[in-house]
Amino acid sequence: GGMSPVTSDELCPCGSTLTFAECCGPLLAGDAAPSPERLMRSRYTAFVVRDETYLFETWHPGTRPESVDTDVSTHWLGLTILDVEKGLPGDKRGYVEFDARFRDGGVEDTLHERSRFVWQGERWWYLDGVIS
Repeated sequence: GGMSPVTSDELCPCGSTLTFAECCGPLLAGDAAPSPERLMRSRYTAFVVRDETYLFETWHPGTRPESVDTDVSTHWLGLTILDVEKGLPGDKRGYVEFDARFRDGGVEDTLHERSRFVWQGERWWYLDGVIS
């Protein structure tokens, strides 16, 4: 990843109320996410800090694009986890439904997505998401 605008003792952008060092920081630094929810949160944080490498590396090789480019005009404002389904130890699938608020230019909007995650090779991967 590039230079993170979030310092280790600041609150994590994902809204967990933990510090960046206690939450998404270690995942962006290479630790495996322990659950689909944590992976989803860390991917949101990666969008905030524009860590395109992390977004690419946590996207399942079967569904990821050739490259991941974050939009510099998009400013992420907050994440709300709405529902978590499966994704426990022993599960092969996990689902996380969320709202992510953002501002693009002068307009605020909300992305609503139900993401699918898959357990493969001893780690969780982002597979795809349905936006509604």
